Amino acid sequence: MCVVDIGQRVYAASCVRQVEPGMVVKTSTADVAGVRRTLLELLMADHPTPCQRQQLTHDCELEHLASQAGLTASRYPGLPTPRGHDDSSASIAVDHDSCILCERCIRGCSEIRHNFVLARRGKGYQAGIAFDENLPMGKSTCVSCGECMVSCPTGALVNKKKEIATDLPGTAVPIEELQLLEMFQNVSGTFLSLNSDAVHKRHFKAGEIICREGDYGSTAFYILAGTCEVFLSSPMAHVSTKADQGGFFKRLKSSLTGQAHTREARSERAFIPIDAPVDLPYDNPIAELVAGDLFGEMTCMSFYPRSATVRAKTDCTMLEMLRNVLDILQRNKSFRERVELNYRKRALENHLRSIPLFASLTPEFIDYLRERVELRRYAAGQVLCHEGEHSDSFFLVRLGFVKVSQSHPGGDLVLGYIGRSGFLGEIGLLGAGMYTATCTALDHVEAVRIAADDFRVMMEQFPAVKQDLQVVAQQRLAENRARLTTIRTAPIDSFLAQGLMEAQSLLVLDLQRCTRCDQCVRACADAHDGVSRLIREGLRLDKYLIATSCRQCKDPLCMVGCPVGSIRRKNSLEMVIEDWCIGCGMCASNCPYGNINMHPFQVQVEDLSRPGRKIAKVQSKATACNLCLDYDEPSCVYACPHDAAHRVNPSQFFAYLARQSDTTLKKGE
Repeated sequence: MCVVDIGQRVYAASCVRQVEPGMVVKTSTADVAGVRRTLLELLMADHPTPCQRQQLTHDCELEHLASQAGLTASRYPGLPTPRGHDDSSASIAVDHDSCILCERCIRGCSEIRHNFVLARRGKGYQAGIAFDENLPMGKSTCVSCGECMVSCPTGALVNKKKEIATDLPGTAVPIEELQLLEMFQNVSGTFLSLNSDAVHKRHFKAGEIICREGDYGSTAFYILAGTCEVFLSSPMAHVSTKADQGGFFKRLKSSLTGQAHTREARSERAFIPIDAPVDLPYDNPIAELVAGDLFGEMTCMSFYPRSATVRAKTDCTMLEMLRNVLDILQRNKSFRERVELNYRKRALENHLRSIPLFASLTPEFIDYLRERVELRRYAAGQVLCHEGEHSDSFFLVRLGFVKVSQSHPGGDLVLGYIGRSGFLGEIGLLGAGMYTATCTALDHVEAVRIAADDFRVMMEQFPAVKQDLQVVAQQRLAENRARLTTIRTAPIDSFLAQGLMEAQSLLVLDLQRCTRCDQCVRACADAHDGVSRLIREGLRLDKYLIATSCRQCKDPLCMVGCPVGSIRRKNSLEMVIEDWCIGCGMCASNCPYGNINMHPFQVQVEDLSRPGRKIAKVQSKATACNLCLDYDEPSCVYACPHDAAHRVNPSQFFAYLARQSDTTLKKGE
């Protein structure tokens, strides 16, 4: 739009044409005005009217120029195909259809902010802006400083403020005050002004509760001053089924029992993982948070329940922020460096100690790792490592959940889900030489990367750690081979379509024998205080009903999202719900088969409003079918008077059905 006549064969763009001695520049002749109008029409042909910026703030520069020129429509056709939208960033919405390729965003990113994330891609009508190597904005190295959005003259880059609720308690922090804080100093002032009501200052008196475990939220907290204590208020107890007086169906009773009565020695945990820069000691689940600590990241970024209760130990001042602001901070280089330094100093040792395999690491070696580990962040859908790539890293999952999958004919096969205190990459580094699976972030993930050289040093210095990792690697490889065998031997169409591949134990009812007497359901309810873990409904395959009861899934979705990591899988693949379950119900919501229940119990807990006193409270704990492991067979199977109920291994059972079906077909021929 800045074309001028300098007396040459073609008009020049004044913004890039160098001035020369004796040059005569004509800026407003009729011919120049006509060319500018034509250019404006061409730009408007590709531009949706009104664009999002014009709708929200009525300040789209292109549409303002069109209005001044009296253009209401363009004579030229628009793009043959839309360029599309990119909604991957939590802070900025990208509308490629509104982009006019002025490159202001590129100059702002490179020349002003020196981030060098944006560039131009493509040719002709397929040309556009790209983040890094043409990645979605949310998965690129963009730090969400907002300079591109501020520079953009159209609705191609707009703030997501209108999509986020900002009804926070406390007082909104003025932009001038935010800019005085070191953590916000490298963030665009315009961006802060647009999002200032998404950051509120909160004051808490000593003893006041800041957040409670199990509550859902959408904010994170940053402590400016004061000290808080973080702890679990839920009783540390398992749901136990014990023998009672009476007949067989009346002799089991569920209750809460003391700590650790079913925990395997191999999986003993010294710490309980929570959504904070510290973990809680298992024997005394309480810790301190101090000025400079950030907590509630997983709740804010992934909308998970709060993992612990936080109470002000002294008078505290803190910032409570919504997801768009937290996303900006996590991408801010200086803030990210400070959080990583804090992790190295305070959390790395506890993180390693929370993984039983690394219990033998010495304090000296942990100090060695402090200066070498790297804390990496991944958005949902972002890949940590690709199957078949050279293995150069070992990862410890600090926050979030990672999906592990392998590529096979017909599609990807999910091998498992790795959460807090899990690890990945050991198979390649212990001999395979390459990653044997693709690991993808399911939600906001933070992972600690240990380089291959440092991993090898650890293996050399600690043979016990190497031996344990080799055992885990062999177990994982064996499970993967067994899973592949299942796919090849079972009637795959029905097996996969009904979601049975992940099960290792199914309650199967033979409908030709079953009389719908519901004795199995009543037996289960009587065995567990009236809370049945069995429903006589579910998927049907051939003459069999797959009842709704825990399938002991090999790769259980119920584990995904547990804010304290209290649901896990034993070495035998049996699911275990640990005694620090806070009763948030996340596992019950995530189970795709409805096989986890929340069991209420009357308990005595600390009165949070009056420390030192106890009050009666109904506390829920997650429960799932444990196959009545203390007895020869499950109550539901024992109770069936018609031998219609059976607990089966699905791969063996459906392979048997397939062989029967083949035999029947051959006889028919």
